[in-house]
Amino acid sequence: MRIVVTLDVMLAKRKMRSKQLAELIGITEQNVSLLKSGKVKGVRFETLARICDVLDCQPGDILEFERGNPDS
Repeated sequence: MRIVVTLDVMLAKRKMRSKQLAELIGITEQNVSLLKSGKVKGVRFETLARICDVLDCQPGDILEFERGNPDS
């Protein structure tokens, strides 16, 4: 089981670059990149809310639950 981050898909739909999102939500571009790649263990609700506000989406639009082997 794991959470898959589909932020890159939503950014493409909104025709927005990571750099622009980072500036608008107040985090570094590197942190946006880490989030997009799924290399983070968690995300603050405040940051998630800012992302959803800027991208006009719901958390479920950028986060998916995937069943399966927990080691994969």
